[in-house]
Amino acid sequence: MSGEQVPDRVPLLSVQDLSVEFRTRGGIVRALEGVSFTVDKGETVGVVGESGSGKSVLSFTLMGILDPAGRATGGSAVFGGLDLLRASPAELELQRGRELSMIFQNPRTALNPIRPVGLQIADVLRRHGAVPRADLRRRAVEMLAKVQIPDPARRYAAYPFELSGGLCQRVMISIALACSPALLIADEPTTGLDVTTQAAVMDLIGQLAAETRMATLLITHDLGMAAERCDRIVVMHAGHVVEVAPTALLFRAPRHPYTARLIAATPRPGVKLADLAAIPGGLPDLRGDLLPCRYRARCERHASACDEPPLPRLEVGAGHLVACHSPL
Repeated sequence: MSGEQVPDRVPLLSVQDLSVEFRTRGGIVRALEGVSFTVDKGETVGVVGESGSGKSVLSFTLMGILDPAGRATGGSAVFGGLDLLRASPAELELQRGRELSMIFQNPRTALNPIRPVGLQIADVLRRHGAVPRADLRRRAVEMLAKVQIPDPARRYAAYPFELSGGLCQRVMISIALACSPALLIADEPTTGLDVTTQAAVMDLIGQLAAETRMATLLITHDLGMAAERCDRIVVMHAGHVVEVAPTALLFRAPRHPYTARLIAATPRPGVKLADLAAIPGGLPDLRGDLLPCRYRARCERHASACDEPPLPRLEVGAGHLVACHSPL
């Protein structure tokens, strides 16, 4: 093998320069701009940032379920060789639920309230031809058991309103994983759950991912969860990716001022509540003309260069990228 070149690894998902805007009565909202990152097979990548940073818009764009007022205006999102932004509705339907699945923030609104949960799992299996019709019930019950729902044969006929929030979330997970997808997008998968149930749900996702080599895109505002569960982290602010780094490196040596502020505001062992520092200011209005750096008004390191395009994307270490004129 000496002297031979090893081909570059092809990521399972490659998002490059993705931009998304929404038409509103108040004008065009530029929700995402120039978003770029990759996810490898079997990898867990966290997407973190404040509410309103564009995390959920990103997930809906990848799934092809944006609100009709929204549209991708540039870039690409190549998943397994298919550009999700340019795929036909039929191509997306073949991917969703089979190779690309999603856990939504609120399972009670994502599940069909007038259809038993077992049939909702069977619907996915039937749609993608993964199981013979005669075996649909058996496989659906197996999926309920796999996500550790007690008495799965009886719960098969239950409606979402008859289940607790934690059980509904487990049903959502079983639907998302029914066809063993290559990539799971988990959008705030523990929202509204108690701490014990949060840990159980995340342990379950991690266990199932390890068993099938499934990649996971974990979208969360919880940096503690991201630190514990993710291999790499993508930090978003106001529709921009401001930093991407391996998890341990990001928490040890953040280079973007916003990332450092996020970490300083996150409760962690050994840090008193009084020592936590809030991030000053708020997210900018994403309508009209925007500065190249959307964090500028909140940043103590801002300089005249921050007003001049383009916003640089600097490689400050192995796998460590930062979008900043004056990184830490």
